[in-house]
Amino acid sequence: MRRSWVRVFMIGLILWALTVLVTFLTDNPNLLPTIVLLGSFLVPVTFVVWAYEHGRAGELTVPLLFRGFVNGGVLGILGASLLESYLLHPSPWMYAGVGLIEEAVKLVALMIVARGLSLRSSRDGLVLGAAVGFGFAAFESAGYAFNAMFDAHGVSLRSLVATEVLRGVLTPLGHGLWTAILGCVLFTAARRHGRWRLDGTVLLAYLGVSLLHALWDSMHGIAIGLAVLLAGAPWQHDLIEHGHLPEATAGQSRFVTVLEWGGLALISAAALVWLRVLAVRTRQAPPLPWGPAHPWQG
Repeated sequence: MRRSWVRVFMIGLILWALTVLVTFLTDNPNLLPTIVLLGSFLVPVTFVVWAYEHGRAGELTVPLLFRGFVNGGVLGILGASLLESYLLHPSPWMYAGVGLIEEAVKLVALMIVARGLSLRSSRDGLVLGAAVGFGFAAFESAGYAFNAMFDAHGVSLRSLVATEVLRGVLTPLGHGLWTAILGCVLFTAARRHGRWRLDGTVLLAYLGVSLLHALWDSMHGIAIGLAVLLAGAPWQHDLIEHGHLPEATAGQSRFVTVLEWGGLALISAAALVWLRVLAVRTRQAPPLPWGPAHPWQG
């Protein structure tokens, strides 16, 4: 029975919890990097193992998935950091740019990792795409966890743990899911054309996952805007009319939370349904060898 992912998760969770407990009891700062790494990588690694066990086909191997997770994740993080630093500036459309950039760099990273494959299975694209996406999520979460350690009073173990728990819960519904969708569509297109081809289906999938990504990142602001429009004070409406997003009042905070989490649930449901449809369609599709053209051509 395919249960390796359960063992991976449970062992990792126990080690993470023990490290948090020992750090709390001893105030040993040398254990903080262990908490960051275990907490940031536990859920992404678990889901890569799960995806491999439930969707392996073609030429996917554990070393290839490892390269996808590490190389794809690091290349994606570095590419996104450079492009976002130079191309993005604070604006109402900033999160749209974030979605377009991060999904693009993950797509390129996936193509680099998969360049040596001689067979193109759509399900392999789904699994390898998930590996690249979860690698990106793991390294990104490590950065957020590191920043969360520090507050106005110094090092905050509580803030670190809270950040890792929240991102661990949300990780399966983010980068890994979006890149799995894009990887499946990319490999399906490659099967049709005999080489990498960013045809209309790939471009539409890229725009679709970028939109889901942008909506996910901007959902807090969207929730505040909706709360103000539905039950806002006159001064809040004035700020919106002048292009500024007001702060939610104490009385609106619960409404904003409901709208935000409801929006995240809808985005997640849309992505999961999309992935499910792709998985069902490609389950019986046989892998085909690369054509005579170089896989980067086209």
